[in-house]
Amino acid sequence: MKHLCYPLIAVSMAYGSPTVAGIEVGGTRLIFDATKKEGSISVKNPEKETAYLVQSWLDNRDKTDTSKIPFVIIPPLFRLDAGEENQLRVINTDTVPQDRESLYWLSVKSIAATTKQPNRLQISVRTRIKMIYRPRSIKGAEDAYRRLTVSQVNGRVIFSNPTPFYISFFSVKVGNQNLHEPMMVAPFATYSLNVPKGASGKVSWRAINDYGARTEEVSR
Repeated sequence: MKHLCYPLIAVSMAYGSPTVAGIEVGGTRLIFDATKKEGSISVKNPEKETAYLVQSWLDNRDKTDTSKIPFVIIPPLFRLDAGEENQLRVINTDTVPQDRESLYWLSVKSIAATTKQPNRLQISVRTRIKMIYRPRSIKGAEDAYRRLTVSQVNGRVIFSNPTPFYISFFSVKVGNQNLHEPMMVAPFATYSLNVPKGASGKVSWRAINDYGARTEEVSR
């Protein structure tokens, strides 16, 4: 008779993909719309035989920020058998700014069940996606990327975000040359990028929308 166990020794690996060691996370980001009671995202096990232990948690955007996170995840730890699907529910438990979005990191780690064997090393795999809390009082997220202002100063492209939304870039170009380090600009903040030597012309960008798809291009 085989006994399934979850070994205590694990090696953690981080990936940006929503597929985690056979576990499929139902999106590249979770938008917690405050007009609803909770946010949720699916976790599915498409395997035919393998079960997984799934653990999830939230971290502050800045790893140096040690303040208490005003959300909990239910369930934080569960077994997901082959072919099963479960929902991770995020519930607000404390005060969150209501004039802008707040960003946290949602981590999902999975460990495959295995037959009990001595001296066996089991690898755990972790993925991390954005969890964005969106207050009910702010509107216009779908067009926020169009409202960015941009300037070129001393070899840098500077984006200013006058909106209450986090804007994640898919791509940024100066003329026909892609910039290789675009990330995101926080609400009411600025974000700058180095311009490669020789690049000139208009600045163009695409953002990533709530569904993980790229937007239309904007040029200025």
